[in-house]
Amino acid sequence: MSSRTAHRVRRAVTSGADETSGEVLRDIPLPPYVTGEDTQFAVRAVVVHAPQLWSGGVVCRNDASPHPCRLHRWGTRVLALRGLRAADIAALIERGDPTAVVPPPDRPA
Repeated sequence: MSSRTAHRVRRAVTSGADETSGEVLRDIPLPPYVTGEDTQFAVRAVVVHAPQLWSGGVVCRNDASPHPCRLHRWGTRVLALRGLRAADIAALIERGDPTAVVPPPDRPA
């Protein structure tokens, strides 16, 4: 096999009635309630799977899949459930620290 050989992956054809056209992988389910551990996993997911500009467009920095990848979407949704705004999540990504600690959510008095 030469270095010029192109590899193509075909989508598996399924006869599922509930699948939408073009959807290969579904989103990762959210936890029933968001714990501190879930939050730390979500921070790691959004930082490690951050967007990167590439010649073919914006891809996931970790696995070069189209951005946002499944883990980045999951992490963003978990952090939003934890109470972070989009600007807070963007600041985490900009900081680039996958071990950053997110403060606990404000609780009503």
